Amino acid sequence: MQVEIFIPCFVDQLYPSTAMNLVGLLERLGHEVHYNKEQTCCGQMAFNSGYWKESRALGEKLVRELTGDRPVVTPSASCAGMVRNYYPDFFYNSSLHLQYKQLQRQMYEVSDFLVNVLKVTDVGAVFPHRVTWHDACSALREYGIKEEPRVLLSNVKGLELLEMEESETCCGFGGTFAVKNEAVSVAMGQQKLELAVASGAEYIASTEASCLMHLQSIIDKENMPLKTIHLVDLLAG
Repeated sequence: MQVEIFIPCFVDQLYPSTAMNLVGLLERLGHEVHYNKEQTCCGQMAFNSGYWKESRALGEKLVRELTGDRPVVTPSASCAGMVRNYYPDFFYNSSLHLQYKQLQRQMYEVSDFLVNVLKVTDVGAVFPHRVTWHDACSALREYGIKEEPRVLLSNVKGLELLEMEESETCCGFGGTFAVKNEAVSVAMGQQKLELAVASGAEYIASTEASCLMHLQSIIDKENMPLKTIHLVDLLAG
């Protein structure tokens, strides 16, 4: 299959290795990967902060760049959720109506694409560690994935999946929430990490690089016995 990838700005700027691992993972499964170098941001951050005009401009840019009939795969459920759920607010009955509808249909978070489109549950990964899963708010509540990452993790050789208590509770990042409400954000992250440590896990994994960045910063500051890892990086191992 020919596959287009969308690399969110957060991954592109801070975790480019995750983007490269996504390419490697898809190619390892036998697919031809396409990447439009002009792509930037889906507009989610501006949208969530109330800057709808700026967000629409970014959304229009993305819609024009990700054209064609190839599925679009991204390592971020929050960005995929933005395209699926909020682009109608910008482009319904506009000159980009047909293009945005097509992108909506073709946009997939990577675990959803692997499990539900490709019907792949074992990607041949090896990761001999104890792992717990963080259900990111946007991934669970906006995009709607929960079992798909767990199915993939359960088939990773050597991996022991340990469910922590309150896996569906927010990590506290929330984009600009972490800046505007620092103390609350940090407290939420600490609570999440304490539950992860209590599970006995060595790693806390998620689909969201932003959540993992927030959690890793607290881990480093508090010297906690835990590491973060993106699902894509784990599956690429």
